[in-house]
Amino acid sequence: MTCNKCVTKVKSELLKLGDVITAEVQLNAPQAEIAMSKHITVPILQQAIDKAGPYTISEAGHAGHETGDDTNSSKEVGNSYFPIFLIFGFLAAITFLIQIIKSTFSWLEWMNHFMAGFFFVFSFFKFLDLKGFAQGYSTYDVVARKFPAWGYIYPFVELLLGIALLIGIFPIGTNIAIIVVMAVASIGVIRSMLKKSIIQCACLGTVIKLPLGKVTLVEDLLMVIMSAVMLVLMS
Repeated sequence: MTCNKCVTKVKSELLKLGDVITAEVQLNAPQAEIAMSKHITVPILQQAIDKAGPYTISEAGHAGHETGDDTNSSKEVGNSYFPIFLIFGFLAAITFLIQIIKSTFSWLEWMNHFMAGFFFVFSFFKFLDLKGFAQGYSTYDVVARKFPAWGYIYPFVELLLGIALLIGIFPIGTNIAIIVVMAVASIGVIRSMLKKSIIQCACLGTVIKLPLGKVTLVEDLLMVIMSAVMLVLMS
């Protein structure tokens, strides 16, 4: 590899492999540290990076690192969802407290604030590495796969949805947009789950690494359900 563009291409092709959870590629070494749900042979890895260009990959010589401990791997995957649970917990608690200090508790307003916070936080993490998010998102999202530019646009869409919810402009249109955007996002997650592919989720960008799975799906569908409930309450 000779430049960061090479690194990006190699990393992108490695992440497309179903059993690759994360792939950290360095230019200076040069080397790739790959976390897998199950062992992938070097020839298969080579076939993947052949698509990126004339690059060669070989074993680092640490067998223990390649095979890994299935028990520890399972714990790692399970614990990696902790950031999402923490974010949801904080958002739920803060928005709940806002309602408690008011004279009347409004579930509609609570959901509105909770969803606004959700979109602000999740778009923030994507903006930390917009290019990395777009590349990761394109590995499983049905729209980003065909139109890579959608991966760059998506964080801005989330940010705008958060602003619209917080300000309260076009509430019906905003909630319909949320249902469409999040439902489409769910399709890619469902397809990956049906294929039993274990790849990195891009919902929190590249800063916090998460495996794509049921938690990701629940996260997307929760926004769909809450928007649908809000539309019913507003009617």
